[in-house]
Amino acid sequence: MKDTLGVLLAGGAGERLFPLTRDRAKPAVPFAGTYRIIDITLSNCINSDLRRVYILTQYKALSLNRHIREGWSGSVAQELGEFVEIMPPMQRVSQNWYMGTADAVYQNIYSIGAEQPKYVIILSGDHIYKMNYQLMLDHHQQIGADATLATLPIRPDEVPRFGVVDVSKAGEVMGFLEKPKETKLRSPWNPDMVDASMGIYIFNTDVLLPALIKDADDVGSKHDFGHNILPSLLGKYKMHAYNFVDENRNERYWRDVGTLDAYYDANMDVVSVSPIFNLYDRKWPLRTRQRQYPPAKFVFGEPGRTGMAVNSIVSQGCVISGGVVRNSVLSQDVRVNSYAEIDSSIIFTHVDIGRHCRIKRAIIDRDVHLPEGTVIGYDPVEDKRHYHVTPSGLTVVTRDHSLYESPVEADFMGGPRSMVNRE
Repeated sequence: MKDTLGVLLAGGAGERLFPLTRDRAKPAVPFAGTYRIIDITLSNCINSDLRRVYILTQYKALSLNRHIREGWSGSVAQELGEFVEIMPPMQRVSQNWYMGTADAVYQNIYSIGAEQPKYVIILSGDHIYKMNYQLMLDHHQQIGADATLATLPIRPDEVPRFGVVDVSKAGEVMGFLEKPKETKLRSPWNPDMVDASMGIYIFNTDVLLPALIKDADDVGSKHDFGHNILPSLLGKYKMHAYNFVDENRNERYWRDVGTLDAYYDANMDVVSVSPIFNLYDRKWPLRTRQRQYPPAKFVFGEPGRTGMAVNSIVSQGCVISGGVVRNSVLSQDVRVNSYAEIDSSIIFTHVDIGRHCRIKRAIIDRDVHLPEGTVIGYDPVEDKRHYHVTPSGLTVVTRDHSLYESPVEADFMGGPRSMVNRE
């Protein structure tokens, strides 16, 4: 890994995660209470001993930049030439913002060249998975490939959502299909499955940089790795597939949390009794920026007024004051007051939930005040009048839904606190 540079793409607008991405970048969206989505890929980098990483940011990157600066700059030894560095569009070689994944890397071509890496790993900052990139690099070196892409077996009915890869029995990449309606291709490793691209690529630097320069000169290009760069190398260079190996070793867990429902499902998985994506794996620790909050607190034990949480993640600074939380994820500094019920929901930071509130199958964004008696997730027609509701019935509540003044009674000592208007 000392000869390798990681380039992490974190500049997508994340339209399908709206309204959670209205004020933040997609990789900055909270995950599993304590983390941000980008923390998963960055943890993979650190655990894989990949210690030189450029993070290419673009849209609504303020909170993402702050999170990286405060939480990740100390994870590497800068005196040894290691870094986790943010790279916004600088228009050094172009007058445009990043126009695609390949263009984003091309616009940082001088910075890449300055590090003189032998290999470049292209990563995405919005997927949930555990992967040792060192194993993929070992495979790339052993077969003498010029480019290697990670593949994941999927069911044939899932192909419309993925880039499909045609792989020979020897593992050589023979072709690509971008989100086909259907395909007769099957994986050489599993005849019941189809190989899909994970958006993780390893290139020899002396192959990647000329390909980026050539693509930049093509006015008809989408400047995308899947659409343009990889097909342009096909048949000219040795390109192989690397069959994804999950660090859990049991199941190939990889989730693209690009939609609200996929994001919700991934969070609900981690609160299950035996989650596939295990946050408590000491062999593969997940890192993030840790803020200084007191421990979570549960108060009141009267009949019908018991502060408790079951099958849930409750983060630091939370006070469950006579309310009940089930099958939910609570981020830092959440207050649940007496007689409130939260079920199968995701609650972001700095949220006050008033007495007698009933919340089910919802995502509550940060800094939201829910007045006493608020009911969300039980009447889809009524929810659609006030909130964002997905076709599956998932309700998303943002700050502008709770701007009206309404008292929130606080049971805990100290009374209502002032909101911290930052992530």
